[in-house]
Amino acid sequence: MSIDVLFEKFPIINGDTISLSKIETTHLDDVFSIYDNDLVFEYCGIIPKHNKVTVKNMIGHFERDYNKRSRVKWGILLNDSSNKLVGIIEACAFNQKVNMVTIGYFLEQSYWGRGVASEAVRLLTSYFFETININRIQAEVMPGNDASKRVLLKNGFSKEGTLRQANIWSGKGIVDLEIYAILKNDYKSKEGT
Repeated sequence: MSIDVLFEKFPIINGDTISLSKIETTHLDDVFSIYDNDLVFEYCGIIPKHNKVTVKNMIGHFERDYNKRSRVKWGILLNDSSNKLVGIIEACAFNQKVNMVTIGYFLEQSYWGRGVASEAVRLLTSYFFETININRIQAEVMPGNDASKRVLLKNGFSKEGTLRQANIWSGKGIVDLEIYAILKNDYKSKEGT
C-alpha cells in the first residue's frame, strides 16, 4: 500500500462524466442540499444535517480528517460547465497490515439511478488498485440498500456475507451489515477480459 501517495497531495481523479475532487467551502450549497435530505441517509450511519452552518463546519472537518490521514472524502463533481457537486465518496478504515480500505458513497437524490455512483466507485477502485496498490476494497451495506448493492456488483465486488447485529450506526442503532469486497486479483482478471 502506497498510503503516503494518497496523503502527499489531495488526489483528483478524473473520469468521463465526473471527477472526484476536494470538497471546498465553495461547494457549501451543493453539500448542504445532500446532507439536508433525510432520504439520502436512509441506509447510512450518518445523521442528516439541516443547518447550513453545521455543514460548513463539516467541510473543515473533511480537511482535518485528511490531514490526520484517517479519512478521505471526495466530492463527486460533474464534468460539465456547472461543475456541480452531486455526491460524496469516501475512503476510511485504512488497514495497512492487510492492505485494505473501506469505501462509502452517497448522492444528491436527483442524481440517483443515473450511473454517477457506479462511475465514482469505478474511478476510486481503479485509483486504489493502480496508484495506491491496495489489495482489498470493501463496503458495508445495510441489507435494504439494493441500489448500493447494484453499484458494487456492477463494479466487480462480491457479497461476502452478512454481519448480524455487528455495528452501531448513528441514527440507526445496532444494524446488520452486508460486506461487499473486491481484491486486486479480481480486478486484474476483470480488466483482462
